[in-house]
Amino acid sequence: MPQVRFLNLGLALLFRSPRSSAPSASLRYPYLFMSPKPPNWGKPPWTISFRPKRKPLPSQVDFAIVGAGFSGLSAAAHLKRLAPKKSVIVLECGALGAGSSGHTGGMALADTAAGPLPGLGDVLAGYKKILRDLHISAELSLPGVWELARGKYSMEGKEVHPLRHSPIDWNDSGRLRAVNKVPGGTVNPGKVISGLARAAEKPGSIFTHTSVLEVRFGSPPKIVVNHNGKKRTITAHRVLVATNAASLELTALQRSTEAHLTFALATEPLKKSQLKALGLASRKPFYTVDFPYLWGRLTQNNSVIFGAGLVTSKNWRGLHHLNVRRGQPADRLRWLEDRVHNLHPALKNARFTHRWSGPILFTQKMRPVFRHHPKSRNAIILAGFNGHGVALSVYLGKWAAQSLLNKRALPDWSPHTKPRKPILR
Repeated sequence: MPQVRFLNLGLALLFRSPRSSAPSASLRYPYLFMSPKPPNWGKPPWTISFRPKRKPLPSQVDFAIVGAGFSGLSAAAHLKRLAPKKSVIVLECGALGAGSSGHTGGMALADTAAGPLPGLGDVLAGYKKILRDLHISAELSLPGVWELARGKYSMEGKEVHPLRHSPIDWNDSGRLRAVNKVPGGTVNPGKVISGLARAAEKPGSIFTHTSVLEVRFGSPPKIVVNHNGKKRTITAHRVLVATNAASLELTALQRSTEAHLTFALATEPLKKSQLKALGLASRKPFYTVDFPYLWGRLTQNNSVIFGAGLVTSKNWRGLHHLNVRRGQPADRLRWLEDRVHNLHPALKNARFTHRWSGPILFTQKMRPVFRHHPKSRNAIILAGFNGHGVALSVYLGKWAAQSLLNKRALPDWSPHTKPRKPILR
């Protein structure tokens, strides 16, 4: 869904205290999605053009990646570059980008939602280099991002002040103006997913509509899948699980994270005079640093995307059954539409062409989960970008590939680790 900077939103209040449970030697759980049909999350304004070639499913591989989103496809593409003689497969229960990656708003932001963690490096520079190295043309633009606020304090309690000449001056539960500019920009997520898949694919390396039924964390691990209606077992030397807000039992994150749907909509293309009146002529995306939360960006055809709102379920599987045309999701989108229409006179009669939602995973202290699986040193978990994953997930996908090849150690980003102070730019 819209990947945005939910930096310390106070969402720790959503978390229950982790409950201990001893994982079994193998993990069994239903299909990654409870239904073979795709979820009714609406259609974003992105197109994923790549379709993997069909080949027989192998019974043994060097590396197996579960999840064909940004991070999983990035890891596969880099494994192909770094170890071309090794065999790699990507297993996806739905289509490419069926989860968060295909339903994002495409805002590329620096660092993590928790700030610059130890050893992270420059995410935006790394992201830009990855797209260039993999020959992915994805409409990447990094003009900076406006931070907006209404009051004197951010959601973190920090004092903020409107810029002397704020380009944005809207009405949204108060007078909403720019208070800061930070690094970042926008990208076309559909082109990123298509480009990563194209860079990752060897014949028969990406298998969509292939559900993981069980993982046996032996030495080596074995993955049981449903492929073309048949139960198959794959032996993999090493495994990367990159399913983010899905399959939380597999990643052992079901008791320490919260999965939600979040929402976005896109206006019809606006006139240049409207964009100027809105303060968006510079084409910088934006997000609020206080509540109520709001983020947005322009597309290449001058449509404006706005995003906000959360809907939850009892567990991650329930998100699959939520429908943007009914119940709480429909209510959230109507609320967002009314809110956008009242932001500024230039938006009063704006027509909306796309309405959609997508999953987002919140973790403890808003930190990505990037570590070995508790049951096996031969398996890595990469998930929990807290709405900050457009650039970060691709960037960490490369790191995951290096780690799978024993070329780079995994970071220590557990909740007790202190983040570095951000670099002023």
